[in-house]
This record gives sequence, structure tokens and C-alpha cells, in this order.
Amino acid sequence: MPTVFITGASRGLGKEFVKQFLEDDWNIIATCRNPDQIQWDVPQDNIDIFPLDVTDPNTITKLKSDLANRPIDVLINNAGIIGQRDGFGSLDYLAWAGAMDTNVFGPMRIAEALVENVVESNRKQMIFITSRMGSITETSPNAYVYRSSKAALNMAVRCMSLELANKGIIAVLFHPGHVQTDMGGASAPVIPKTSIAGMKKQILNFTQKNNGEFLSYDGQPIPW
Repeated sequence: MPTVFITGASRGLGKEFVKQFLEDDWNIIATCRNPDQIQWDVPQDNIDIFPLDVTDPNTITKLKSDLANRPIDVLINNAGIIGQRDGFGSLDYLAWAGAMDTNVFGPMRIAEALVENVVESNRKQMIFITSRMGSITETSPNAYVYRSSKAALNMAVRCMSLELANKGIIAVLFHPGHVQTDMGGASAPVIPKTSIAGMKKQILNFTQKNNGEFLSYDGQPIPW
């Protein structure tokens, strides 16, 4: 069976990724900061759960050791935070740096740590959950912290996709939609099941020509 690795797997989009890949009989490597707090209503026979804080290099080093020589077909960098919402004149630069650490440096740390696991797999995919709010064409006078962190992630993954193409890696950025999660809010128009089903359908059909793309959960390309 193929293997999918998921960060931020305890709730929201990560939890739904776990559920839907289990339905297709995949092996799951699920990570989150507090595994003891996981509450899933799914069978866990094919799930391995590891503690992981994407901002903590020590937990990443431990995870890399634990997963040595284990192929990962699809690596999903899902963990992220919304960060400070205040506007110009009230910006908290320490909080801004923290959001960059989680939303940009965290996914890249995971990608660097586990790239060989992905290379040794059949599918060789790295998926990064971003947002169309990180597109330069989608600006509005708010969310400085979140928008800038996602724009930075987009560029980092775009650069990485070019550098790792010769290893057969397929790196793709996904906008999951405005989803009903703790981050998106209860009034968001998209439910997690719809968002994840749309992304998973594409993931199962990706080829090397998709490397470096920025896509919506419904398959529409998003301008950088």
C-alpha cells in the first residue's frame, strides 16, 4: 500500500486528509504537536502517529530518524497558523516572525528532512497547503502576516520544485478554499470533505508536468 505523511493531522484539513486516505487503504503517517489529544472516529490499524512541532528542529530530527528508509509516496505539509490579524500601525513583528517560522520555515524543514523518503517512493509527491491570499494578485488591506507568509511559501516551493525536478519530485501548492475549520470559521462556504476530496482527486492523478503548480482544490490554476 502507498504511504501518505501528513502534518497538522489532529484536526481540520489534516484530520480530513487522514480520513479520506484511509478510505482508499493507504498507510498513514500522521503528525501533530499533541498526539494524546487526537480524537478520530476512524479505525487506526494503518496509522502511525508521531509527535511533531514544525518549528522545533529537535522533533524534526527525531522524526527523520524514526522514519529512516521508509518511503513516503505523498508528503502533505498541512500545518499552519493564521497569525496576527492587526493592520498597519499595530503590527507585532515578533508574532509575524513566529508565523513565518510555522508557515514557511516549518514546511521547508520537513521537506528537507524527508526528501529522501519521498525520492524512494513510487509517487514522489510533496504537497504544500497554502492560500490564494498569498498570490500577489489577491491583495487587500488586511492580513499582512498570513498573506506574506503564504507568498513566501509559494516562492520557496516554486524554487524547490525546479531544484528537485531531476530527482523526479512533484511539488505542488494547493489553495484548499475558504474552509469550515478553526482557522476558516464556521461560516466558511466550503466543508472539509469537499476541499480534501478535490485535492485528493488531483493528487492521485499528478504527473511530472504538474511539478511547481499552484492550484485550487477544484483544480483551477491560481496566478502567482
